[in-house]
Amino acid sequence: MKPVIHEQAQRIWKFISERNEDGKALTAEDSRFELELHKRLLSFFQVGEYYYFILNVRAFAFDLISAEVSSVLGYEPDEVDVAFILSSIHPEDQLWFLSCEKKVGEFFSGLTLEQIPNYKVRYDYRIRKKNGDYIRILQQVVTIQFDEQGHVLRTLGIHTDISHLKQEGAPVLSFIGLNGEPSYIDVTVEKVQFPAHSLLSARERDVLLLLVQGYNSEEIGDKLFISKNTVQTHRKNMLHKTGCRSTPALISFAVKSGVV
Repeated sequence: MKPVIHEQAQRIWKFISERNEDGKALTAEDSRFELELHKRLLSFFQVGEYYYFILNVRAFAFDLISAEVSSVLGYEPDEVDVAFILSSIHPEDQLWFLSCEKKVGEFFSGLTLEQIPNYKVRYDYRIRKKNGDYIRILQQVVTIQFDEQGHVLRTLGIHTDISHLKQEGAPVLSFIGLNGEPSYIDVTVEKVQFPAHSLLSARERDVLLLLVQGYNSEEIGDKLFISKNTVQTHRKNMLHKTGCRSTPALISFAVKSGVV
């Protein structure tokens, strides 16, 4: 079963990219020109280490991801795909990510064809590196290919490590207008319905509920009629799935996200 964030993101991006069969996309030559233009443009906005990528929205896949991803996240480009990036987003930020993407779809559906390439989407969230540490990245995205109905087909995105600028605080979504278009800063985002409890199995939630209540592994095993080693395995799996580093962090995540 795919993680919920994958299914939700696919649904949102399908809405953004769907088009009629008669829709005329930009040619490959146009796309290459726009790519070079936007690569140059985005280079002005770097405030830390970064990597860039081209997202094929309809295919839910990267057409390209730059070699710099190895210095930012610790992975080689061929190790990284869309599903991997989504699963690396901090569990507490996954709802935020999906809510922002939904808002982006709504915003772009109200633009004219002339406005679409003149808007940059910008927001931040935490993502896990290969060594297990989380960094805060600033995601900036511009459209480089769209059809005559205004459906976005390909985007150029850039992920910049801004951990040295922002350690804590709520993420911020903004739509930055280019070439005279107005900008919209710190846009209000309505939360999408995202069942955080689906990250964990039913048995893991049973264990977590007892952890929240203050029971230790041996006591939990007695209550659930399983061994202490099985409880320890469930706890280890939950830490991995949620990206938490310790039991107190796991309990905090459970309370904040409504898992229990």
